[in-house]
Amino acid sequence: MRFRVRPRRGTALLAVTALAAGLLLVSPQPASAANLVANPGFETDGTDGMPSCWEKSGWGDNDFTFATVSDAHSGTKAMKVTLTRRVDGDRKALITESTACAPVVTAGRQYDLGLHYRTTTPDAAITLFRHDTTAGWQYWTDLKTLDMAAAWTPATVRTPVVPTGTDRITWGVSVYGTGSATTDDYTMEQVSEPIPPATCTGTADECANGRWTVLPTQNPVRSMHSVVLNNGKVLLIAGSGNSEENFDAGTFTSAVYDPVTGSYEVVPTPKDMFCAGHVQLADGRVLVMSGNKAFPVVGGHGYEGYRESYVFDPVTETYSRTNDLNDGHWYPSATELGNGDVISFGGLREDSSGSVTAERWSNAQQRWLPLGQVNQTWSFWGLYPSMILMQDGRLFYSGSHVFGNGTPGTGSAIYDYDANTTTAVPGLRNKDERDQSASVLLPPAQDQKVLTLGGGNIDSNPAAGRLTDVIDLKAASPAYTAGPPIPQGTVDLGNGKVAETGAQGKMYVSAVLLPDGKVLETGGALHNRADPVFETSIFDPATSAFDPVAADPEARGYHSSAFLLPDGRVMATGDNPGNGTWNHDVSVYTPPYLLKGTRPSITSVIDSEWVYGDTQRITVDRPVVKAELIRPAAVTHSSDPNQRFVDLPLSVDGNNVDLNVTSNPNLAPPGWYMLFAVDANGVPSVARWVHLQGPSALAADTASAHVHSFADSLPGAVRGPERKRTSQKVSTTVSGCDRHYGTVGVCVPTAFPEGVKPTTVSRCAWLKRNDYGRLGVNGKDDPLGLDPDRDGVACGAKDLIRR
Repeated sequence: MRFRVRPRRGTALLAVTALAAGLLLVSPQPASAANLVANPGFETDGTDGMPSCWEKSGWGDNDFTFATVSDAHSGTKAMKVTLTRRVDGDRKALITESTACAPVVTAGRQYDLGLHYRTTTPDAAITLFRHDTTAGWQYWTDLKTLDMAAAWTPATVRTPVVPTGTDRITWGVSVYGTGSATTDDYTMEQVSEPIPPATCTGTADECANGRWTVLPTQNPVRSMHSVVLNNGKVLLIAGSGNSEENFDAGTFTSAVYDPVTGSYEVVPTPKDMFCAGHVQLADGRVLVMSGNKAFPVVGGHGYEGYRESYVFDPVTETYSRTNDLNDGHWYPSATELGNGDVISFGGLREDSSGSVTAERWSNAQQRWLPLGQVNQTWSFWGLYPSMILMQDGRLFYSGSHVFGNGTPGTGSAIYDYDANTTTAVPGLRNKDERDQSASVLLPPAQDQKVLTLGGGNIDSNPAAGRLTDVIDLKAASPAYTAGPPIPQGTVDLGNGKVAETGAQGKMYVSAVLLPDGKVLETGGALHNRADPVFETSIFDPATSAFDPVAADPEARGYHSSAFLLPDGRVMATGDNPGNGTWNHDVSVYTPPYLLKGTRPSITSVIDSEWVYGDTQRITVDRPVVKAELIRPAAVTHSSDPNQRFVDLPLSVDGNNVDLNVTSNPNLAPPGWYMLFAVDANGVPSVARWVHLQGPSALAADTASAHVHSFADSLPGAVRGPERKRTSQKVSTTVSGCDRHYGTVGVCVPTAFPEGVKPTTVSRCAWLKRNDYGRLGVNGKDDPLGLDPDRDGVACGAKDLIRR
């Protein structure tokens, strides 16, 4: 497979030569007066056979040469880097990492980089490093893939905005395939475009904090799955909607919402897709796997997951059945890989035990592969385990999951499918209280940082927490580090809203990537299906800080979703508290960036069909500082592991902007994406839809993926596959609900929140505050002591007198 990544056996780093400072340059130097590159034409000799202010760099198992050659674009010298054999890694000539040579940069500014080149390989790219004043030198990003060129060819590209704490950069051309790249006449100039003044178009509070609007039309279905389709509409999947009445009647529904008209179209749904898995396929259709075969029965089984799988077509708005999964999976994960395949773990089987069967959907064959063709760990990954695709094809299990404790050990791991090994990753705090936390690959995906925030535990039912943890998967030995706590809001404990105190935070968190490169977190509750928290904030990856903004006025706890619309707003739906009710109100958030005046506009997209390593031209109506692809949402239960924001480095010529598409499909798996352009004030355009195609559609001269040596020195315990087995035993109370009381859709907690005494009076008072109403007792058992008079009704008047 073209983009398959080899399991890494080790990395050999090339020693970097330190060069003397203060060397003088000699003419000719074909550079402008503003050029920040010292010795841009390699005319001044240095040491170790390299020109002054240039050094050898690279890593991996390959044979290579560095040579100063006379076949120059101008002057008498050029630099040639050649690979004659490659297993992995790259080689590159870089500006020397020294104060004398590395260009000084200013945080918040951008720089135009240019050079002339000749190549005999499609596998060459302009690569950028930055010097952090605290952490030192580190890889920043690949900016542009160079097309093959026999004659001297110019290449230009603009850096992203320089991050805070960066004082110098270095850059050059990486060669990561057999062949050579010869380069000359480097230029680097600071972009001088002024930032236009922002004009507030709302109230002062709205311009600072945004605003929420509750839409006049309610969601007609009890949807707990939200998928933004490639036509801009939203698929809202309910199935039975966690309704026993709907389930018994065989009434299974979905709806398609049109944000432009505000209308809903209810769609017949062939199966109870309540708590299924779903993912967008490379062609824009939606793969929906498993769902609810049966609700729990007191004294019998728990939830059951079926084997059926379906595909939803946005064009016809209909479902069609695929082949079956190898096992049942109620609450499975679903992660698209770089070749368009989908891998899935976890969930509950047809007998309500935990599934230890990994499933793989073949993009080429358009079917689920037989069990014998899928690598198996025989591990139970839990329910909705958050499995995020890394840049080298491995999967990062963030520790976010649903229902109860995390996995044994550190609670987080890196899974290598090809090697079929799992390596523990340290640092996740309170790993057993990350039930229905959210994890998100922070913008941009090239930075390979993951934020995990909030969570609780429905088994022990403590107050949900404020913890956030961040991990840098570019590190050789990545580990979670503490992030800033989630800001506190108000919580409704049944007697009106009060301020959160102490360590109170929230579970059922929604995290949404925004086109300005930040993350909106919203919604949540303090306890299992109870006590909604009203708090929304925006996390800035550049500063690692939260900014509290306007809070959604609607309760958004269990079975809620929030997701980005193509116009840059955020839509929030659902809430299914323990008393079995459903919130059909829909909220839409207008972020502050939409209240700063006129938006930039993408006036044309030359081609909406994109391939990896390509350059695509758009036109804009005024200057923009960045553009990105954002994968449309497919979210449920705080989980959307495929959500990602992929930076598109710019080459700017007035209103014509060339976008440089990553060569690595693991950074941007194939499919439809929302393309945004963003101005210097962080104001985004309305998105245009583009289709990033999979390997079968790649042009013959398109570069292979430039995969970097990240997370290659993992010290954690490594596990191979467990002994082959059928399943993992799982309690019938896995959902945290005691089914001895009320109907199937009602969740009386197996563990009441702290502060509720283990007495009939105290528990019944809590149930009353949370509007549970009349609760019948199912069967003869009364494990929570809610029916002392044994009349079959919990919390009746006589029950409260006697206890």
